Amino acid sequence: MRLQQLLSYTRKAVDEYRMIDEGDHIAVGISGGKDSLTLLYALHGLKRFYPNRFELSAVTVDLGYEKCDFTPVQALCKELDVPYHIVKTDIAHILFEERKESNPCSLCAKMRKGALNQAVKEMSCNKVAYAHHRDDIIETMLLSLIFEGRFYSFSPRTYLDRMDLTVIRPIMFVDEADVIGFRNKYDLPVVKSRCPIDGYTKRQYAKELVRQLNREHPGAKQRMFTAILNGNIEGWPERIIHTR
Repeated sequence: MRLQQLLSYTRKAVDEYRMIDEGDHIAVGISGGKDSLTLLYALHGLKRFYPNRFELSAVTVDLGYEKCDFTPVQALCKELDVPYHIVKTDIAHILFEERKESNPCSLCAKMRKGALNQAVKEMSCNKVAYAHHRDDIIETMLLSLIFEGRFYSFSPRTYLDRMDLTVIRPIMFVDEADVIGFRNKYDLPVVKSRCPIDGYTKRQYAKELVRQLNREHPGAKQRMFTAILNGNIEGWPERIIHTR
């Protein structure tokens, strides 16, 4: 995927769900993975021409794993002229040493988001951008159906009233395969995950299930995504489709 295509998908999401307002200061949550680095490129590129002017910063929550070096990400942010902040935590120690969690994903996500959102507020940002793509949205819907018995996926734009902070997901229309292609084409400095259960989660199960369904029923993935967009899911903002 070329940068121009990425920017097109990003602007579509930003426009249709009114993600960016004039004067926003947006923090990009950077894990070091391909998704968050692609999001950084997307918003950096959009900033050059989007009619609503906004500031951009980047922040990483360091979970405390050994041999996790964010220096390449720091260099990329410097190249893009995006202020970069690293928040040191001991989340990994708490999960695997103190609590010895066998299924830590939910608690880890809660702690990571808490640390990220707190850092974002301290940086005087009013919005934080998460790097969830189209596959993430579909997988979340399937996980919700299977394990919770409800039709749900996270919203493109969510206001957190306790934090006075808005979460946006600008690459929601981008397929994971395109993110992989973008990473390879632009040689993104991906930081390898050090999580000991990476690849053995419910999320990975859902990812493989989507692949199987789409393989056996071509087009199933797109139809599931369309169902989500048209599903009137609680908490989702109204979608504004622009016609030319």
